[in-house]
Amino acid sequence: MGGDAGAALEAGRVLFAGECRFVRAVQSIEALPPVGVAEVAFAGRSNVGKSSLLNALTGRRALARVSGMPGRTQQLVFFDLSGRLMLVDLPGYGYAQAPKSVQADWQGLMFDYLRGRPNLRRVLLLLDARVEVKASDVAAMQMLDRAAVTFQLVLTKADSVRPPALAAKEQQARALARAHSAAHPEVITTSSATALGMAALRAVLADLAE
Repeated sequence: MGGDAGAALEAGRVLFAGECRFVRAVQSIEALPPVGVAEVAFAGRSNVGKSSLLNALTGRRALARVSGMPGRTQQLVFFDLSGRLMLVDLPGYGYAQAPKSVQADWQGLMFDYLRGRPNLRRVLLLLDARVEVKASDVAAMQMLDRAAVTFQLVLTKADSVRPPALAAKEQQARALARAHSAAHPEVITTSSATALGMAALRAVLADLAE
């Protein structure tokens, strides 16, 4: 491993070894915390594994609630990491059983946040490695393109996918990234169960931190 890569991994380890605390959960733009340190938002379809990923990244089992019922997180939830980076858990999208009016409210709140937050450095858009990319995922990428917010694709639940299928999924994700103007070219493959990709993702986030 090169020195630069090793230093990046160490920076990520140090950042995530610090305190991570809940700040607030909001349901309106007016309730957002004051603009401060850099923010990174986590987005994805309901039940894609956002809460599990946040818990695995921070090494805290109950930082973000894990629920078997998709669509539970209906707020933007802010966590302060060492006073250097704000982690923002966005509402899950694409939950078919949610009322249409609720889905619209979520999407409106997310777009207003994404478009108007000057300290938002990146959105991590999570895709479940076990299933096909959905229309709601494509719509989310298009929304991020329109908001001109850099996003990075992160594959989740990779431990449940055989290597050939996972390689094909990674290739598909890289092609998706190339097709969207706001997408970062690097795709990160993760598993919250085995810690696959956690060190690499921590390194990416440390590079974005204050």
